[in-house]
Amino acid sequence: MVLRDSLIQLLKERPLSSITVKDICELADINRSTFYAHYADQYDLLEQIEEEIIKDLAGYLNQFQYENEQDALPVLENLLEYFASKRDTCQTLLNERMDSSFQLKVMTFAHQYFMEHWSAVKHLDEDLSEYMSTFVISGCIHVMKAWLSNDMDKSPREIAEILYHLINKGLFGKE
Repeated sequence: MVLRDSLIQLLKERPLSSITVKDICELADINRSTFYAHYADQYDLLEQIEEEIIKDLAGYLNQFQYENEQDALPVLENLLEYFASKRDTCQTLLNERMDSSFQLKVMTFAHQYFMEHWSAVKHLDEDLSEYMSTFVISGCIHVMKAWLSNDMDKSPREIAEILYHLINKGLFGKE
C-alpha cells in the first residue's frame, strides 16, 4: 500500500516516464528488493493500481439492481460516491497530464456496463447504443473530472442529479 501511495504522490508532481523505482522506494522508505518482489517496474505498479480500481468499481456497481430508468440516479450517485472515496488516486490518474490509459479503462468498463444495463432498459438499437454510450460516458467522465478538480464542491447526489437530468432530458430538455 505504501508503494502505491508513493507512486500516486509522485504522479502528482511529474509524469510516470520520469519516475524511477528508486524514487518510489525512497519516498516509501522501502528497500528496492521489496518493490521487485511485488512489481516488475513502476509501469507494472501503475497497471496494478488501475486494474484494482476497475475491479473494485465492478464489484461496487454489481451490488445495485438496474432494472428501469429510475434506477439510474442511485447507480450514478453510488458511482460518484465510489470515486469520492478514492478521490486522491482517481483525481491523479484522471489528470490531464497523465496518459489516458486509466481513463480509457474506465470508459471501456463503463461502456460494457452501459450496454449490459442501460441500453437494455431503454430498448435501444445496438448501433444507436454504441454512439449514445460514447457520448454519455465521455460527458460523465469529464463532469466527474471537473467535480474532483473543484474539490467535490457538490455532493455525489447533486452531481448524480445533474448527470441524470442531462442524460434523460438533454441539455435543453423540458421537465
